[in-house]
Amino acid sequence: MPGPIQSLARAAAILRLLAGGERRLGLSDISSSLGLAKGTAHGILRTLQQEGFVEQDSASGKYQLGAELLRLGNSYLDVHELRARALVWTDDLARSSGEAVYLGVLHQSGVLIVHHVFRPDDSRQVLEVGAMQPLHSSALGKVIAAYDPVAHSEATENERLALTPRTITDTAGFEDVLELARTRGWASDLEETWEGVASVAAPILDRRRMPVGAVAITGAVERVCQEDGEIQARLVAAVRDCARAVSRDLGAGRF
Repeated sequence: MPGPIQSLARAAAILRLLAGGERRLGLSDISSSLGLAKGTAHGILRTLQQEGFVEQDSASGKYQLGAELLRLGNSYLDVHELRARALVWTDDLARSSGEAVYLGVLHQSGVLIVHHVFRPDDSRQVLEVGAMQPLHSSALGKVIAAYDPVAHSEATENERLALTPRTITDTAGFEDVLELARTRGWASDLEETWEGVASVAAPILDRRRMPVGAVAITGAVERVCQEDGEIQARLVAAVRDCARAVSRDLGAGRF
């Protein structure tokens, strides 16, 4: 098994030192505390500063933790708060719908599944926490792209692969799908990602009324859809109620 990368280990040690000691530390303090040569410590600090993880006070020359760490920390906390707030509501949604429920957030150019509630029957199922779903074809992806400008850019600027014969790949058609999602407050995936599988998703908003993720019901087409091929109205209502409940718990109020 490969050992740790020394430069990364030293960078991590510097960040821990800045986090655990005085608010600001000088180069000599950092190098002596960690047993590093001043040149080595300075090189690592300069790189961390360029990436926004460390800031240097212009008057004293001392170093402190940077704003980028706060942003990353808030992102971590947001995801875990989202999952914690959604646990009860997603369990209830799986029970009432009889289908699997997924909670997803934007991650790079896709949707990261952060919580998955199994369909409440005795069938064999695989936990998909940590799996990625596409922005352009999945219900989770489409509803996040409809409400989140960053997700919208990722979905429209990157290639949209035809995953099934029903996947919408042209720009105009995709924009129409997103506009419909914004108008209705939910998005669907009718065999656009996996053949035989349908899904419906609604956005989750935080206290700033900004999208932080989405919740979806997913199942076999014959169970999720009506005879005319559209998503069952009761499932649309259920997933929207769940999304609203989680959003209220996150401070979004009523919408």
